[in-house]
Amino acid sequence: MAFLEILLAVILCGVMFLVLASKETLPWNWPFIKMMPTMYLESHKVYDKTTQMLSQNNGTILFRTSWISSNDILVTSDVGNVQHIMNSKFSIYQRGLAFKDVFDFLGDAAFNKSLDEWKEEKKITHAYFRLNDYHKTTPKIIHHTLEKGLIPILDNAAEKDQILDMQSLFNRYMLDATCILGTGFDPGSLRVGFPQTPLLNAMDDIAEAAFYRHILPEKVWKLQRFLNIGTEKKMVGASKTFDRILDEYVSKKQDSSASGPETWTDTSGALLTWFFWQISKNPEVKTKILQEIKQTCPHTASQKHIFSNLDELGKLVYLHSALSEALRIFPTAPFLLRVPNQEDVLPSGHKVNQDTKVMLCSYAMGRNPEIWGEDCCEFKPERWISDKGGIKHFSSTSFVVFGSGPWTCPGRELAFTRMKAVAATILHNFTVHISQGQSIIPGVSAILTMKHGLKVTVSKRWG
Repeated sequence: MAFLEILLAVILCGVMFLVLASKETLPWNWPFIKMMPTMYLESHKVYDKTTQMLSQNNGTILFRTSWISSNDILVTSDVGNVQHIMNSKFSIYQRGLAFKDVFDFLGDAAFNKSLDEWKEEKKITHAYFRLNDYHKTTPKIIHHTLEKGLIPILDNAAEKDQILDMQSLFNRYMLDATCILGTGFDPGSLRVGFPQTPLLNAMDDIAEAAFYRHILPEKVWKLQRFLNIGTEKKMVGASKTFDRILDEYVSKKQDSSASGPETWTDTSGALLTWFFWQISKNPEVKTKILQEIKQTCPHTASQKHIFSNLDELGKLVYLHSALSEALRIFPTAPFLLRVPNQEDVLPSGHKVNQDTKVMLCSYAMGRNPEIWGEDCCEFKPERWISDKGGIKHFSSTSFVVFGSGPWTCPGRELAFTRMKAVAATILHNFTVHISQGQSIIPGVSAILTMKHGLKVTVSKRWG
């Protein structure tokens, strides 16, 4: 028995070595289990590994999952394929039942709707954004969450020389702002000491489980759910917590007409974390942002100021560009899932059918020199500024993080407004010092977060 155990251990080690050390550009295609071991074992570095493989295979690769799953996964960063999927043949590539299965925890949220339902949701959302109430309500919510939540936490950290996790800070800010906008109720997660927030923990567990639902065969993760094990155990508990708390928030809402578009899937907190890390590595960018704030908002010089006025925020072109650049390199939704409802042939020549999951890799697209030039891995906000000094707009099939064609996200303006308000307020009032020696790597999640957060200390710029 001992010999068999040792032999089995040696075989497994050999298999893992072959999987991880293989120099092939595509994962090892084993009999029966196909590419699933590699996909699972290397899930912790899935973004960079996928980008590398796409660059070595003309922008499109087909992952063979296993004999127990009929769903192979085609991953592409090819602009022609993206145009085909999101625009030219958008009626073929819908979210489908496979999408709703993976994201069943969202119920009927906008993110989980069919194309026809999505179009209706966009009409409602656009109408909401056009209302005068939006232009009155949004600045008030931004100002409230900054003045009563974010700034007191930063003031306290500066006075006590405490280390803060910026990712947790931003996620809490976005949670409170989103709940106030959607339900009128403030959950109060943005408080000194970072009180336990079950809703945030539930959202993290859900995002992790959703990621593994992408790469594991459907039968495998559904068996995990049935047996209540693995990430599916977390998913079940987190979904119950999520539903219970949101029901409480909605029930506390006083005025049902005050609700806006569904925004429970806001990922701006993750992007702000990557943004502050990037400007710490590129101090000249931070200097230019502060210069822009001083020039466009001279009344804020040498005094504490909260940036919540929409006109004021609209003038911060360089800040907008820097956020766009961070989003290009670190898209908060690194993969977009589509499932064809009939057989089709992509411009790249790859054939797909109803059993193929098609994933657009926005992470790899942001690092593609054919799209962004040889300096694609450099942080250069200037690439987003037009010759006339305004925001330069790129094709949505090159910068697909907000979707494209009929699937374009209607909340783009709101997302940038809130991110600019947070970034400008922090940079103007505080100096952020990134703690040395920490490991900055992506987490395993459907949202591109930092695995260990971003630890910082802060100091006040004004008295």
